[in-house]
Amino acid sequence: RLLRELPGVRVVALCDADRGVLDRGVKEAERLGEKVAGYVDLRKLLEDASIDAVTSATPDHWHALVTIWACQAGKDVYVEKPLSHNIFEGRKAVEAAEKYGRIVQWGNASHGHRTGAPHLEKEGLGRIRVVWSSLNRMRQSIGKVDGPQQPPEGLDYDLWCGPAPLEPIMRRNLHYDWHWVWSTGTGELGNNGIYPLDDMRLRLGQTAPPKRAMSLGGRFLFDDDGQTPNTQLALFQYDPGPLVLFELRNLPSEKGPKTKPTRAKYDGGESGLPSPQGPEGDRGGFSAHKGHLFNFIAAVRSRKASDLRAPVVEGHWSTVLVHMANISYRLGTPRRVEAAREAIQDQGAEALEVFDGFREHLEVNGVDFSKTEVVVGPWLELDPKTERFVGAPDVVDRANELARGRYRAPFVVPEQV
Repeated sequence: RLLRELPGVRVVALCDADRGVLDRGVKEAERLGEKVAGYVDLRKLLEDASIDAVTSATPDHWHALVTIWACQAGKDVYVEKPLSHNIFEGRKAVEAAEKYGRIVQWGNASHGHRTGAPHLEKEGLGRIRVVWSSLNRMRQSIGKVDGPQQPPEGLDYDLWCGPAPLEPIMRRNLHYDWHWVWSTGTGELGNNGIYPLDDMRLRLGQTAPPKRAMSLGGRFLFDDDGQTPNTQLALFQYDPGPLVLFELRNLPSEKGPKTKPTRAKYDGGESGLPSPQGPEGDRGGFSAHKGHLFNFIAAVRSRKASDLRAPVVEGHWSTVLVHMANISYRLGTPRRVEAAREAIQDQGAEALEVFDGFREHLEVNGVDFSKTEVVVGPWLELDPKTERFVGAPDVVDRANELARGRYRAPFVVPEQV
């Protein structure tokens, strides 16, 4: 819709594995006087040499592969957040853009700026020690089914799964609720938590993953088919840099203690973080998303990746935060709430303050911790050069398996792009 509003841009093709969705899109294009080709299979679309660029708003598990295949086919790419479904394929998307000289923008439209100079201290306040960030986004239960569900009529389910396992559908809604299943989504942390995480990383000027991370939380109150947490606390330790505390809430935010805007504690006091400095912002009153697409098209025309507000490598650095926290959570074990608090007590008073707010928020929403446990994940250390976890083999081997992902032929992200 927004691309149609940009001068000199034509929408010439639509692609969706769900024929019902595709047909509605083609009919809408015809109503607007556009002649568009309709594709069920992305690979067929990419064979069209007349197409200059593609945009990808697929489920998360397709993002990196769409990006890599499109780069290999000589197309520029606008790819939605999160950039990837695992750490390995995010790096491969970066490599593909570089190897094939393509313009690749990642779609974090509301925070589209490049990382500036490192911001680790402030005159008069000294070094940053701790940064807080959070997201409140109400989510409802997705319900529970009593057996496998049929794919929507007209859907090529094998193609929809693509890189993911071809498993029975064990949820009421195939579309959108894929967010809350690990084989296709990255949970609310990758869906909307990535916005404040990206903003925080940009403000700190960090152009590498944190040295280590851990996460705790749970899917509280919901007895449903979702797998990802609806309340989550993630801790990231940069080196050099501060401890970052991030809290995700999907239960009613008006109940219990409130989270606070992104802020930092310095050696000499507390303050906000400066906004990242980036290229020229939205022009002519454009919406954030439209401005982001405007910037993408401008870079497609200039052939200068340096013109992009959010090049693919920026998306990788921010998306790695999501993966590190989620992998820790997935390797976690249920513990009593007191033990969960003890697991982070050596991270300082600020971490305990956030945890106590996390606990109170859940209790006022009806979570009974005499009957409910918190999943507590291990601390995971990432080698910034290899982007693989290092440490004790019993944990690291499982962590690296999740960081690498598994693919179903022929939908395979290659080692050499």
